[in-house]
Parts: sequence; structure tokens; C-alpha cells
Amino acid sequence: MATVRLWSDAEVEGDPAVKAVFDDIRRTRKSDFVNNFWRGLANDPAQLKRTWESLKAIMVEPGAIDPLTCELIYMAVSATNNCSYCIHSHTAAARQKGMTEAQYGHFLQIVGMAAQTNALVTTMQIPVDEAFQVNG
Repeated sequence: MATVRLWSDAEVEGDPAVKAVFDDIRRTRKSDFVNNFWRGLANDPAQLKRTWESLKAIMVEPGAIDPLTCELIYMAVSATNNCSYCIHSHTAAARQKGMTEAQYGHFLQIVGMAAQTNALVTTMQIPVDEAFQVNG
């Protein structure tokens, strides 16, 4: 259960600042659906706007990394942070961006392998090889 009120569409219509962000979300995503994350953030219109603008700049606007890879990175970080909501949300977004079942399977293998080797190297306290150090 949410710890904040999730705004209904009727409530959104009554707040011009929240409505402007929701309208932009719908326009940008070409969908009438606004998910619960944004509905919870609507309780703080300034944070809602700031978060949407940041997310849009990083995840929607063209960048050096293709959109599907961005979603895969988001999924991996969400798994690391144990954020079930974000795992589900960004897995759905990755599928919308063309992720195949084979790609998802390979992604899961990579995440599992990274988790295993990260735990091993951390437990063994292996020093970083000089060849891997960034030279300023």
C-alpha cells in the first residue's frame, strides 16, 4: 500500500501545475496512461515537475545510448536497488522498445553473473588491476 495519496484524474484536473506535467507525460509517451509513480509524486508538484523533466531528458531525449539499452541499464540498477516497481515499469518499457525474450534472457544471465562475481570480488577484497585504473 502506498504511503502517499495517488492522485485520480479528477484531482489532477483541479491542479494546473500537476495537470501540465501529466499532459506532458501523456503527450511524450503517446498514451493516456499515467502510472502510479507520477500519481504519488503529484502530492509535491515541484518535485513531480523536476523529476519528470530530469527523467525525460535522460530517458526520452536522444542521447549517446540507444533507448532499449537505457531501459536495460535502468532495469539492472533497479534490481540492484531492489525496486520492484521500477523493475516492472522499465521491463515493460524495454518490451515496448523492442526487447525480445532472447534479449531478456541474456539480460538476466548478465545480471546474475554480475551479482555473483561482484559478491566474490568484494568478499575476497581483490585489488583493482593497475591496467584498469583511469589515468587522469
